Order: sequence, then structure tokens, then C-alpha cells
Amino acid sequence: MSTSPVNIRVNRTRWLTLAGTVITQFALGSVYTWSLFNGQLSHKLDAPISQVAFSFGLLSLGLAIASSLAGKLQERFGVRRVAIGSGVLMAIGFYITAHANNLVMLYLSAGVLVGLADGAGYLMTLSNCVKWFPERKGMISACAIGAYGLGSLGFKFICSYLLSINSLETTFVIWGGLAMVMIIPGALLMKDAPQQPAVQPGQISRPRDFSLAEAVRLPQYWMLALMFLTACMSGLYVIGIAKDIGEGLVHLSLQTAANAVTVIAVANLSGRLILGVLSDKMPRIRVITLAQVVSLAGMSIMLFSQMNELTFFIAIACVAFSFGGTITVYPSLVSDFFGLNNLTKNYGLIYLGFGIGSVLGSLIASLFGGFAVTFSLIMALLVISLIMSASIRLPHCPADKKTPLQHA
Repeated sequence: MSTSPVNIRVNRTRWLTLAGTVITQFALGSVYTWSLFNGQLSHKLDAPISQVAFSFGLLSLGLAIASSLAGKLQERFGVRRVAIGSGVLMAIGFYITAHANNLVMLYLSAGVLVGLADGAGYLMTLSNCVKWFPERKGMISACAIGAYGLGSLGFKFICSYLLSINSLETTFVIWGGLAMVMIIPGALLMKDAPQQPAVQPGQISRPRDFSLAEAVRLPQYWMLALMFLTACMSGLYVIGIAKDIGEGLVHLSLQTAANAVTVIAVANLSGRLILGVLSDKMPRIRVITLAQVVSLAGMSIMLFSQMNELTFFIAIACVAFSFGGTITVYPSLVSDFFGLNNLTKNYGLIYLGFGIGSVLGSLIASLFGGFAVTFSLIMALLVISLIMSASIRLPHCPADKKTPLQHA
């Protein structure tokens, strides 16, 4: 970039947008500390923990639905206003959660309101930030989604401390207030990314921008959607029941099995950073292939071996690493296939796979009983996804030139 006043101003704007996005993503990622509250909410509402924990499933579904609609909201109101709105709605959701006295009220507040607020801010701010940096999309995704992951880790300590000195109700109110006072300043630093030109300087060609209506007519779109759903289903299911796998299958003590939470957090964050940065240095679809192979290795250990403590931690680390890397690389991958300008909409529909995946694994396990059937289905889907990632081609590749996918 030259040092003309215009370019200096543009460069400053995009780095401020990145800073605001990182701050906002950190606050939005706090929702993944939800399990800290299940026990106390169960006692308060006199309900089984499984019914209380269902609120997080609703939150994940609301997050995915709002993410799929965020592109429309951004078009109408702009990234700054929608992000501010998500921060305010999140605070309101936690305030109502603090005063919830039955399960329905908990589902509507913590599940629906907080989920919609989180989803409205998450994908839109991420996609907008990626558009500002077309030359380093993988690294920017890693920064933003890494901040989202760090938010869950940071707020784990914040919320644990708040719970130790305050009541459950006060903790929810403070949590919502903290998230809001981070998201609003973060939003004020952001600016809507400009439309990308048809061809970047120095590029011979690039995928044209497909509208959502055009993209969904292409087989590549649904291939990417199935691969994403598979990654989310495997990652979210294993992450959600890792402690139970450790106790039930490996016969570890409760304390040892609980260490799975730390292993998952480290592996998940490592996947986001390593595969995100790697995706700027090699074709992104090959990075997804690598993630699928790692996940297959982890699932194979769980399904076909007699696990001990070491192999159990290796297996869940493989799955968490793959999941973290996949959700980091996917926004840039979707832009490689369908262009940057409609990324929020095109990725938003695919991102529904996150919400579906968050409940599908648990639903299958409850219907057919135990881990084995779910692990087997995930293995089958991973094999299908691996074949797809090895054979998929960019939609604009000529029929007579089926060259391997190149990253933008």
C-alpha cells in the first residue's frame, strides 16, 4: 500500500476495525462459560441439570439463526449499529436471565435473547473484518475467532470470581453489563468494509461475487455446507461430553476427566491460530482436508481402540484442534468460492450447520443410546467430507481445466 493520505486513512480505518472486532469477539465469546451456572440454576429453579443445560443448546441455535440473518441487518443498519444493538440485547438477555424463576423464562432469556444477540454480532463483525484484509484473510480470521475463543477462557475466570463474591442474580447482571461496555466501544471503532473490486491489483482472476440465490444453486455450496456441519457436529458433540467419555469409556477419575476441559481449550485455540495462519500460505481447502484427517484420527482412537488416559487426551485434542481450525478457515474459504462482497449472507446460511450440529450429535446419542452409534455416524460423515474436500473445485473453473483449488 502506498503512503498517500487516502491510503494512510484506509489503513488506519481497517486496523481500528480489527481492534474493535477483537474486543467485541472477546465479549461475545463469554457465552461459552455457560456450564459454570448450570448447577446453581438447577438448584434455584428446582429442575434437573439436563433441562437447565438445554438453554445452552437453544443459545447455540439462536446464535446460528441470527448469524444467517446478520447480512440483511448489516445492509440496512451498518456494522456499527448492529454490533451496538447486539451488545445492548445481550445485556438485556442476561438481566432477564438473572430474574428468571422458571425454565420457560430461562429458555427465552438465556437461550433465545442471548443467542440472537451473540449471533447478530459474531458472524457480521467477523465477515466485515475479513473484507478489510483481502490479502491476509486467514490471519484476520484467526485473530477474530481466536479472540472469541479467548473470551470463553477469560470470562471463565471473571464469572468464577463474580460467583464467589456475589449472588447468582448479581453475577448475571454484571456479566451482561461487562459484555455491553466492551461491545459498544468495540463497535464504535468499526466501519463497514468497502465493496471489493472485481479483480485485485496483481491478480489475474478471482471468483466473481455470487449472491446467495446464485450460490445455493451450485453443488459446491452444499458440499461446503455438509463439510461444515460434519466438523461442527463432531467438535461440539465431543467437546460437550468429553468429561463423560473420560469417566464412562476410559474409567478415569472425575478430577482427571475434568482435565479434558483444559486440553480442549488449548487444542481448540491452537487449531484456530495454526490453521488460520496456515490458510494464508496454502490452498484453504487443503487446510480443511488436513483438519478432517486430524479429526478422523481422533475419532478412530475413540471408536476402535481401548483408550487409556494418554490416548483419550490425544483423541479429544485432535477433534478440538480440527473444530477450532475449521471454523476459523471457513469464512475465508467461502469467500474463495463465492467472493467477498456477499460473504456475510453466503457464510451465514452455511453457519446454520453450527446450530444443527450442536444438537444433532446429542439427539442421535439419546435416540440410539451411547457413544458408539454417534461416533460411527461422525466417522462416516468425516470420510464423505474428506472425499468432498479432495474433489471440490472452484465454481468459476472452466470445465476443461479441473485444476486443484487455489486460494485467493
